[in-house]
Amino acid sequence: MAEVNHKAIELLQAVRKEHENENTKMVISACIGPRGDGYNPADSMTAEEAQRYHSIQIDTFSKTQADFVSASTMNNVAEAIGLTRAAESAGMPVVISFTVETNGKLPSGQTLKEAIEKVDKATDNTPVYYMVNCAHPTHFEGALAPGESWVKRIRGIRANASIKSHAELDEAEELDDGNPAEFGRQYKELTDRLHHINVLGGCCGTDQRHIQEISRAWIGV
Repeated sequence: MAEVNHKAIELLQAVRKEHENENTKMVISACIGPRGDGYNPADSMTAEEAQRYHSIQIDTFSKTQADFVSASTMNNVAEAIGLTRAAESAGMPVVISFTVETNGKLPSGQTLKEAIEKVDKATDNTPVYYMVNCAHPTHFEGALAPGESWVKRIRGIRANASIKSHAELDEAEELDDGNPAEFGRQYKELTDRLHHINVLGGCCGTDQRHIQEISRAWIGV
C-alpha cells in the first residue's frame, strides 16, 4: 500500500511538472477514503481508533511531495476527528469532505452543520477547509445557507451526476451519468450564492462532459 501511495504522488508530480505555470499553480492532494463502506456508517470507529487507523497512510503521504491530505466521503464525525488528528500529528494540512443522503444529512444522521462544528470544536479548527462529495447538488443545496460561519468553512464541491440515493446507486446495474448540462447549471447556482467555494469537481457518474460544464459555469461566475 505504501508503494502504491508513493507511485500515485510521483505520477501527480510528473503532471504538475508538465502543466504548472505562473498562472496555474497546482497543488497535490493525497486522497484518503473512509474505512469500509462510505455509504454505511454501521461499522464506525471511535476518534481514537480512527486516528490510529489512518495515521499509517497519512504518515506515508507525509514522506512524499503531497501538499495536503484530502479525506473523501466521510460519513460520520468520529472518523473525521480521528483522521484530522492523525494528519495534524504528521504535520500534514488536511481537508475533510463529507457525504450526505438525499435529505442533506450524513449517513450517520447528523446535519452538515453539526458535523463541521463538532470536528472544528474537537480539533481546534484544524481542517484547512471542508468539502461535500458523493451526493447530487439537489441533496445538499438547501442546507447551505449563505452567510453562516459553518457554511463558509465549505470551500469545495465534488457532486454525483445522479440524483439517486446511495442505496439506489448501490443496486444500480448501469452507471447513471445524469444530465451534464443541468449539472453545470446547478454548480453555477451554488457558486452564485456561495462565492467562497473555489474547488469544483465531479464524483460518481461524472466524466469530462460534466467537468466541461462545471468549467463553463465557473467562467460565467
